[in-house]
Amino acid sequence: MLYLVEHFYSIQGEGIYTGVPSLFFRFGGCNMRCEGFGCIEILDNGIEIAGCDTLYAVDRHAFGASWQRIDTTAQLLEIMQSHTLPSDVDIVFTGGEPLLHADNPVLVAFVEYLISRHHRVTFETNGAVAVNFEKYPVYKSCVYALSIKLSNSGEPYSKRIRPDIFNAIIDNADESFFKFTVDAASLQKNLECEIDELLALAHKTEVSCMPQGGSKEEIESNTQAVIAYCKAKGFRYSDRLHIRIWDQNRGV
Repeated sequence: MLYLVEHFYSIQGEGIYTGVPSLFFRFGGCNMRCEGFGCIEILDNGIEIAGCDTLYAVDRHAFGASWQRIDTTAQLLEIMQSHTLPSDVDIVFTGGEPLLHADNPVLVAFVEYLISRHHRVTFETNGAVAVNFEKYPVYKSCVYALSIKLSNSGEPYSKRIRPDIFNAIIDNADESFFKFTVDAASLQKNLECEIDELLALAHKTEVSCMPQGGSKEEIESNTQAVIAYCKAKGFRYSDRLHIRIWDQNRGV
């Protein structure tokens, strides 16, 4: 059993495949909360809770009543077939933290189906949840967007920085890349050093950076600083195209 928060057909808004038409499955649950990102959700009872910009896929206590329970692979296939799609459309698993469900036979069978039909499958992950590549070799054929959390997330170092896990993903996967979320204020402090230190622990893979924010205004306030940083370091700049276009993060 796993929980599906939403599914939608859009374009990829982040990372090295920005702009590519993709079918997204957002799963519920996460091993982090990232309150340092300061995105606020106001519940129906007026209570404010803070976290990342997809908090509605993280906090099961607050939002779980709206999550769809998935018990079979057939349900995921049904959802996929409900969309009008190109034959080899990209499939993106996001969250929350989708790799929390990597051992679930429902998801394993779905990924095997997708790979056998030549879909590119991407996991958007925080890089702190291990994948059993030996038991489930199909995961070697997937792409991993490693969005490692930095100190601006508010999470403790030992929880968010797991070289044993993200290096295993880099070594086993057909394709992976780092995708850091940064803001102008943190870059002026210690975030640049943090990224340098993290990359010194990592096996070689591509690096992209994107501006922090859950709204178009926040994205734009951080864009120039992130572009300047990428130019200085030789990293790829990744916009958050879905937010810039639609000024929201749900269903796009």
